[in-house]
Amino acid sequence: MFQKSQYKGGDKKPKYLTKLGQIPELSQENIKALEPVSEQFIFRTNEYYQSLIDWDDPDDPIRKIVIPDVSELNEWGRLDASDEESYTVAHGIEHKYDSTALLLVNEVCAAYCRFCFRKRLFMDENDEVTKDISEGLAYIREHPEINNVLLTGGDPLIMSTSKLEPIIRQVREIDHVKIIRIGTKIPAFNPMRIYNDDSLRAMFEKYSLPEKRIYVMAHFNHPRELTEEAVRGLNFLMRSGAIVVNQTPMIAGVNDDPQILSELMNRLSFMGVPPYYVFHCRPTLGNRPYTLPIEKAYEIFELARMRGSGLAKRARFVMSHSTGKIEIIGLSARNIYFKYQRAAENRNSSRFMVYRRNPEAFWFDDYHELVDDYILEEERALRQEPVLDFEFA
Repeated sequence: MFQKSQYKGGDKKPKYLTKLGQIPELSQENIKALEPVSEQFIFRTNEYYQSLIDWDDPDDPIRKIVIPDVSELNEWGRLDASDEESYTVAHGIEHKYDSTALLLVNEVCAAYCRFCFRKRLFMDENDEVTKDISEGLAYIREHPEINNVLLTGGDPLIMSTSKLEPIIRQVREIDHVKIIRIGTKIPAFNPMRIYNDDSLRAMFEKYSLPEKRIYVMAHFNHPRELTEEAVRGLNFLMRSGAIVVNQTPMIAGVNDDPQILSELMNRLSFMGVPPYYVFHCRPTLGNRPYTLPIEKAYEIFELARMRGSGLAKRARFVMSHSTGKIEIIGLSARNIYFKYQRAAENRNSSRFMVYRRNPEAFWFDDYHELVDDYILEEERALRQEPVLDFEFA
C-alpha cells in the first residue's frame, strides 16, 4: 500500500522553504533553539516533503531527516570524514577508484538531509564544486581506465534538464565511459520534478543505451517516503530507460529498526528498484544524533535482510572510509569481519580483515586489534601464479 501524502499542491512544483520561520508547526521557542544549528549547517526543505511529517509524533522519522536537532552542535566527527577532498584531481572531479570518477556538478539539493556527509559543500568557503566541468571532462578523456562516472554534488536532478542534458551528452561522448550514474534524492524529496518533465524522459531515452546505461542512484531512507507521487516518479524513470537502484545510510531514529528497514528494502524490490548499499552513517561533523555503533547497526541490517526475498537481500552494509568502501560482513563472539568492496590502493581490493570486536566503535578507525587478514593478490604472488589482466578490450 502506497503512502498517501498530504500535499495540497497536486502536481505543481512545491515551494522551497529555507527558513525555520516558514515551518508553522514549529513554535517560536523551537525556532529560537534551532536557529544556531541552521546557521552552522544549512537548512532547506519543501512543502511536499513537509506534508509527509506527522507533527503529532515527536519522534517522526521524516521530521528527523530534514528538521535540525540541537545535538548537531555537539563537537563530534570531522567535516570531511572520508577525506574526499584528498582525491580531488581537478576542479569539480574526484578520482578515488580506478574505474570510477565523481563529477560534482552543483551544490544544491531539493532539501538537505541533516546527516549529510557532504555538508562542507554547502558552506560559503567551499570551492570543490564547479559549474564549469571542462577540467573534469578533460581528465576523464585522458584516463581510459574510467568506465563509469557518477554525477553528484548537490543533486544533479534539481537542475533543469536543459542544464543537465549537456553534461550527460558530453560524458556520453567519451567512448570508454560505459556507465553514467546520477546520485539523487529528488525521487523522495520532489518526485513532481521528474514526472512533469517530458524533456527528462527524452534525455534518458537518448542517452541510456542498451549497452551503456544511465543508472539513477535513488536515496529513500524510510518507507513513508514511498508515496504515490514517489512511485510515479520511479516508474517514469524506469520507463524512460534508466536503471534505478536505491541506497541509504542507516540513520538513528529513522531506519534503525529491522522491521522498518526490511519494509523499505522489500517494497523497493517489489517496484523493481533493488536495494544497493546500506551505508554506515559517516562520522561527519554534526552527525552524532544520527549515527549508531557499527556492530549494533550491522545486527539491525542482518535482521532486516532476514525478512526479505533474495531480490530484497542484495544490499551490502558498507562504510565509505578514506581508504575505500569497506563491507561489514559478519560478527562472531569475539571478532568482526570486514572486506574491501573497493579500495583506493589496488592491493587492498577484496582484502579480508578480522578485528577484535569493539561495541563502542563508530568507524573503522576505532578498531585497533587486527587478528588476521588476507590479500588475494599477495597470496597469488606467494604461490607464483601469473598476474591476471582485468582490462576490458
